[in-house]
Amino acid sequence: MSKRRKNQRAATPSAKRERVRDVFVPRPFEGLADEPEWIALRELVPAASAPLRLTPALTEEYGDRPITLATVLPMAAPAMSRQDGRVFIGLQRHQQSGDVSRDLAESLLCALRTEPGAPVAVPPLPGPGPRLQDILADGPLEITLHEGFEFWLVPEAVDDPTVQASLERANAAIYPTVRLAAAPAAYWCRVPEKAHVRWVLPEDEEAALDALARLSAAGSLTLGESTKFAGMFRAHGRLVPVWDLPEDVPASDWEEPVAGFAKRYVEALAETGPLDAAARRSRQGLLGRQLTLR
Repeated sequence: MSKRRKNQRAATPSAKRERVRDVFVPRPFEGLADEPEWIALRELVPAASAPLRLTPALTEEYGDRPITLATVLPMAAPAMSRQDGRVFIGLQRHQQSGDVSRDLAESLLCALRTEPGAPVAVPPLPGPGPRLQDILADGPLEITLHEGFEFWLVPEAVDDPTVQASLERANAAIYPTVRLAAAPAAYWCRVPEKAHVRWVLPEDEEAALDALARLSAAGSLTLGESTKFAGMFRAHGRLVPVWDLPEDVPASDWEEPVAGFAKRYVEALAETGPLDAAARRSRQGLLGRQLTLR
């Protein structure tokens, strides 16, 4: 580099980038009516959607545009503003901060400020601002599971060969998933060579772990013959137990076993007093069986 260019660079003050401080929130969906379902859609379910409603103040500001929560959007985008005016936000995305609720709220607001059909620009770290709990008219999620991602598209785009090829690639990654009626936020799924039931428990981790330990000590932690309690993982401040199941048994056959386990679990939660020696050993064993793969 010449002296002249060096002097020019030295004379030009470098623009300072404003640093955005990240904050970790262990329970980002706390306070929402369906906290376990939000967690399940983010962590367990490949293809699902649910309509969302803004607070009255934001509806007045942005209009009554249809808003859809999606498990994932094309290219794992955080948000999409469709040509027909519909707004989508994606739960499963590449970039995120330590507060998922803040990320999703910023994505939704960015999409509402974007012209229909235009790409939505969302900052990787949104900084301080409103969260989902501040901008949504809260209520139970009306969840629809999908066998494919056609719900992303306006009807006229379905016949586009390029779009069809992209959809086929995305749909190939979907594994069969069924939402069980036996317990909220409980899902059956089938992956190669096995099936699972995974259930996002609504209780605090310590209470849930104690209840599972009591059931384990009593020998009632499985869902019946040919099933195995595989372990559990933590997701957004809640425990998610996982059972291995025979792959050839349909999802509907697990409604009764899951309902029976849910009843035993509620009874174990209601027990008071310290764990006995067997339950304490079981608790330690459960802590050693935490899963990292979902």
